[in-house]
Amino acid sequence: MPIHAGTLDRRIVLQRATTTSQDETGQEIETWATLATVWASWRRASARETLAAAEVAAAVTDIFVIRWWSGVSDLNPKDRVQYAGRTYDIADVSEIGRHEGLQISAVARSDE
Repeated sequence: MPIHAGTLDRRIVLQRATTTSQDETGQEIETWATLATVWASWRRASARETLAAAEVAAAVTDIFVIRWWSGVSDLNPKDRVQYAGRTYDIADVSEIGRHEGLQISAVARSDE
């Protein structure tokens, strides 16, 4: 399935948790660093995809497709997506074809 440039019409930010410092008790402070800002296609997940992910009604599941490149080849559910003022937890990352792209299933609370 080739990924056509014209379908990648949304900008998303991929973020990864990092530890930047420690608080006064020695606990590590986790912050989110930008891994990449990329072009993506976006669509709301179908009812079947939402049920398969066992999502609750208070959340929305969206699907993002991006081009594959080595900088995001290790993207995983510990990472997150920022798009349209929402923060999405990544539920699943699937490779499309052979290094053609990545399909990212992500969940955001519907009340954000």
